[in-house]
Amino acid sequence: MFRTRLVSGIVLVVLLVYFLVAGEWPLWSFCLAISLIGLFELYRVFGIQDKAYGYLGYGATVFFYLNLRFHFLPGELMLVVFFLLVSLFIFVLSYPEHSLEEILQALFGVIYVGVMLSFIYQTRLLDKGAGEAGLIFVTAWGCDTCAYCGGMLWGKHKMAPVLSPKKSVEGAISGVVGAAILGILYCFLIHIRTKAPVSLYGWYALICGAGAVFSQLGDLSASAIKRIYGVKDYGKVIPGHGGIMDRFDSVIVTSPMIYCLSWYLLH
Repeated sequence: MFRTRLVSGIVLVVLLVYFLVAGEWPLWSFCLAISLIGLFELYRVFGIQDKAYGYLGYGATVFFYLNLRFHFLPGELMLVVFFLLVSLFIFVLSYPEHSLEEILQALFGVIYVGVMLSFIYQTRLLDKGAGEAGLIFVTAWGCDTCAYCGGMLWGKHKMAPVLSPKKSVEGAISGVVGAAILGILYCFLIHIRTKAPVSLYGWYALICGAGAVFSQLGDLSASAIKRIYGVKDYGKVIPGHGGIMDRFDSVIVTSPMIYCLSWYLLH
């Protein structure tokens, strides 16, 4: 099991490096693919993966990504408006086949998975975006690893005993501090030829440390959804890791935060 998890993890990292460096169409396609897979996994938990609102959610996600590339609409908010209008048509014309809960679940999935994961691609579009998009994964997965190690070594006080009994306050702090340190190391690696100013190291540390707080929020949020609906894993698409939602749960919430922090502090 450990070997499978390690090998698939290495393959995933290599693919991510390729897509982040390539940018443009390759990264856009990758983000769209993982968004659709993740959305299917979430909708399967909700039980709407093959219902009208499930298909509407897939279509809305594809349209959202196309709009990112070709700018059909003046703003993404219009997508939400169109989604609700179509949802109401389906709701009225098929009444009482569908419930209001299904509309909310479908819309939640589009925003939570599709829109939020798109910030990987949107961060890459920033000036020097390849390095800044990498911060998303350094923060999210670095925090996961540091929090796990810190919890194993020093964990005594439960952070969310009902939701996640194994997570501790000490582990959470270790995740934030560890992510900040990894941010400094990452800054050194990507600016090794340009000799970045000392202040830039501080900004990278701040971005990763702040992002790590939201990374843990993403992890716990995805766990809460699984507990509510009584499932262990979202899927099995990544051997040893589970589904896209299992592996990218922290990335989902971290992505928009890293985008905002990078745009505000580094530009």
